[in-house]
Amino acid sequence: MASSFPAGRKIWRTLSSVKTGVILLIVLGVVSATGTFILQRPLTDPDQMARAYSPAVLRALDRVGLTDVFHAWWFVCLMALFGLAIICASIDRWPNVWRYFARPYRVPDLHFRGALPLQATISVRHGATAIDAAERVFRARGLRPQRVIEHDQASLFAEKHRTSVLAVYVVHASLLLILLGGIVDAVYGYKGFLMLTPGQQTSTLELRDGSKHPLPFAIRCDATGQEDYPDGTPKKWWSDLVVLERGREAQKKQIVVNDPLVTHGIRFYQASYGSTGTVETLTVSVASGSDTKHYDLRPDQPVALDNGAGLMLADFIPDAVERDGQVVMRSRELVNPAIHLAIQTAKSSKPVDTWFFPAEQQFAAFAGLPYKIQATDVSMQHFTGLQVSHEPGQWLVWGGCLLMALGLALAFYTVHQRYWAMLVPGRDGQLTLWVGASPDKKREHYPERFRELTDAMRQELAALPASAPEEAKPFLVEA
Repeated sequence: MASSFPAGRKIWRTLSSVKTGVILLIVLGVVSATGTFILQRPLTDPDQMARAYSPAVLRALDRVGLTDVFHAWWFVCLMALFGLAIICASIDRWPNVWRYFARPYRVPDLHFRGALPLQATISVRHGATAIDAAERVFRARGLRPQRVIEHDQASLFAEKHRTSVLAVYVVHASLLLILLGGIVDAVYGYKGFLMLTPGQQTSTLELRDGSKHPLPFAIRCDATGQEDYPDGTPKKWWSDLVVLERGREAQKKQIVVNDPLVTHGIRFYQASYGSTGTVETLTVSVASGSDTKHYDLRPDQPVALDNGAGLMLADFIPDAVERDGQVVMRSRELVNPAIHLAIQTAKSSKPVDTWFFPAEQQFAAFAGLPYKIQATDVSMQHFTGLQVSHEPGQWLVWGGCLLMALGLALAFYTVHQRYWAMLVPGRDGQLTLWVGASPDKKREHYPERFRELTDAMRQELAALPASAPEEAKPFLVEA
């Protein structure tokens, strides 16, 4: 596989080295960890980013891609290099592994038998019956022995969990799938944020870099809200979303946190909920003399009062403060509202207006007009914040995770075991049954199992008749 040029061979050895793979894996882990403690776009609000880092630090982090680690070009290259190292290491070691898997060592020679850690010899009276007895014991232990005839000599070979030899390649394949999924997501995927109010729809998504990305459909928010615990703390946020295709409703779902709407491979997560700072409906009671009536006011939509007058909600500030003689908004939360009302009468060409602070005064009064107005209820307009993501490589990642679970199960919970049984001459020239075993790992657990196997063979051989039966198979087979 390696190139005939010295430089090519050196590159090949470097890429196929286990050390290279381990180093790249550590680097990927460190960089991925960096993306967990450095605030990432677009998940983090820009104001929060500005509060967390100085402008110079933020510019530097953006420049090197640390505020969007998993979509940075150098992170994609790092994943590709790690995948290339896995491929090279797998190709470099595959011939030996396949040879070991496809052509197992069925008849051990003298040197192999001498080096095997688990082996035993059992004295036998008749060779053919001894091989038969060993075969019966193998089968009783859940093994499927093969009779091997070589040089007119019969022997037994059995193995168990042979597929565990390929466990490392299953894990390598799973890593490649995960890396490929990450690269596909980084190149073709995108993430963005949507803020919708009830009744609003859009077919454009704002991406992490501030650019706009068209959606293949329109998304509409029909309603949104918050449920609270008895103590007033938020319990959950919810949103009723509708997918529109060619003006028709194609899909509906009420989403909550961790239960997104999925359509066309795009996921809409419930990320936030809050007040827009805009009033939806203000309910007021209007007293004129002894008569009191209730009205629902909406911004810039006058309602008719008695005597032909019209009352209008000119402005509403949910959390107001006076600065330099002006009423300004401090926040969007309903804390200290300020209400700007205007009344148009038939006797005046100009409306009479006033600012009303419910926290400081009970009624809003108008100079020269017989009206006392009291705010009785208010309904604020709320928004739903949707985290939107398109991850076309996610199925590759999930498939890789499942394949890795299979590979790790093969690697840790199965052990490739090989067993041999053959007749060999003993030191005194008598015939003996040699039995050997070789587990690939967990060798400290197998001496006891091997001892039980050989004890079972001794008992089986001891139960045989002293004289060889006439129908016994010959030990040496004619060529």
